[in-house]
Order: sequence, then structure tokens, then C-alpha cells
Amino acid sequence: MRLGLGHMLRGGALALICGPALSETWPLNVWSVPFDYASPAIATDYQPLDKARQKWRICVAYPHLKDAYWLGVNYGMVQEATQLGVGFRLVEAGGYPNLDRQIEQVKACVATGADALIVGTVSFDGLTPTLVEIAKSIPVVAAVNDIADAGITAKSGVSWREMGRAAGEVIAKAHPKGSAPVRLAWFPGTKGAGWVRFVEEGFRAGLADSSAQIVVVKYGDTGREIQLNLVEEALDAYPDIDYLVGSGPMAEAAVSILRERGLTDRIAIVSDYMTPAVLRGIKRGKILAAPDDFPVLQGKLAMEQAVRAIEGSLSERHAGPRIATVTAENANAIDQDGTVAPASFLPVFELK
Repeated sequence: MRLGLGHMLRGGALALICGPALSETWPLNVWSVPFDYASPAIATDYQPLDKARQKWRICVAYPHLKDAYWLGVNYGMVQEATQLGVGFRLVEAGGYPNLDRQIEQVKACVATGADALIVGTVSFDGLTPTLVEIAKSIPVVAAVNDIADAGITAKSGVSWREMGRAAGEVIAKAHPKGSAPVRLAWFPGTKGAGWVRFVEEGFRAGLADSSAQIVVVKYGDTGREIQLNLVEEALDAYPDIDYLVGSGPMAEAAVSILRERGLTDRIAIVSDYMTPAVLRGIKRGKILAAPDDFPVLQGKLAMEQAVRAIEGSLSERHAGPRIATVTAENANAIDQDGTVAPASFLPVFELK
């Protein structure tokens, strides 16, 4: 029987909102047409493996480890790899602009000997030729960020369109069409990154029936310092903004900036994904809301898919957690360990 974090996660997204429900399955969405988020998502109680057949070696590549989101993914992978009895080596590209670096890292990692590759890509299709070549010899599993289909064996993720839509709908519900207009500053993330185009499409769709107007868009890498500068620029140029909306690091930076400028009570913040600081901000009334895509569980699922792909038992090629929107009303019901890494957790680059 599995215990600890993995055991708690078996309760799934709804249990994390409404209270713990310990079980031995993961409640997931499985897309009826793999790699097509437009196809129907089927709710499934997924049974994870207890152990791998051998001590497989997995290469793992992340876009970066500059925010707590990817730290949560790493935590999930460590937990699941430990449970399954497999090892991994992790490389991280240092940010979304670093496509060439990620290509070099992936090639070098696989060349040392690997039974599978898990990749959180910096680009939707920039790695495709490399991954197609790698897939000739080992399975390739996409984690979190959306990616072109070629060369991909399986995918662990959620629809970033739905993540963006969930963030937009928070504002649309507060300001329906016909109500007094509100002005937004929108911080999508790094232009060209695999997930940004989709989260932006979803966000604008979520705003469609609202009185909100996007008056400024600021693209940039999701490092906290870059996002802090972008927020400062937006507030300097548009001092009458009503909302700051964007990535977790943007929301984190915005809390301190609004406090310093005495704007906390006038400008609201919405994040389009969850981090530990975002969750704290929601609980403290500093951030209005954020959709939660349970990155810890995404990391666990990607590791699970990689092992199943190696062993020929892969049944769900494309699956992910069920998104839940977190607000002050339900934030205290969230099991933080089920969503983000514990505060004491440090990134693990190699697990033997």
C-alpha cells in the first residue's frame, strides 16, 4: 500500500478542495483523442503502478527551476520515482528563451544512457526534430507544457486554454458584460513558449462575456525579477489599472509592489496558475484567485507514464489532473502538499 503524499493525492483535485478522500487511485481527465485538448475529456480513476519491473534510468528536462511551480513538478517526480524504484537525471534550461540550450541538454542527457525521456519543453515545436530522433530508440513523455505531437509517446498535462479560461472567468463573473468597465494589465509569460499561446487564447475567451478591457500586454520570462519589472512598467504607464493578471511569479511580485505603492485595496491580482506564494496570497486576501492544475500530480503522472511506456503497459497516453479554481472561500480546504512542494524541499537533479 502506498502512503504519504502519494496516498493523499489519490483523493484528487475535488478532494483537495472539499476535504481528504484517501484512496488508491488518481482522479484524472483522459482525452479521448490523445494530444488533442479539443477532444472530450473523460473522467477516470487511474490506478498507478506499485513498482517498476527494473531500475530504469529516466532523463528529465525542464524549462527552468526559477519558480515554485516547477519545483512542485520535481517534487512529484521524486516521490513517484522513489515509489517505483527508478532513477532519473534532471537538466533545466534556465528559461524559455533558451531553446538551443535545452536541445543540447536533452541530447547530452540521453547520450549518457536512458530508458526514457520526460521533457517539459521551452518551445511548442522547437525541439521536434530532436525528439523525433530520440523517439526512434526510447519513449518520450511530454510533461506540463504543450508540445507538437511528432515523436511524443505520452503526455501528462492539462489544457492551458482551460487554465487561461478559468482565470478570465473569475473576472467575467465579477464584471459581467453591461456592468461598469474595468481595465486589465495582462502578463501572459514568454512570447513563443509552448503554453503561453494557449493560456492567452483561453484567457481572452474567458473574458468574452465581461466588461473587462485589456489595456496593456507585457510578455516576458517567468523569472520573478523580470515579472517585477514588467509590473512596475505597466503601473507606471497605466496607473488606473483595476486588475493585474498573469503568471504565478507575476502575482507574487505584484503583491509587494501594490503594498509599496499603497494600491493593495484598489487593484486586484489574479494568477493563471498556482504556486505556494500564490496560495498564501489567496488565503491572506492579497490575490483574488488562481486555477490549480496540481503540478505535483502532473510530475508523478509523467514519471508513471514513462515507466509504463518502457514496460509496454501504457494505457492512457494523454491525461492530467482536473483543474480547480481556488479563491479565499475554498483556499483553506486545499492540501498544500498535494499542490506544491513543501517549503523544506530542495530540487533533486539526480536520483539513483
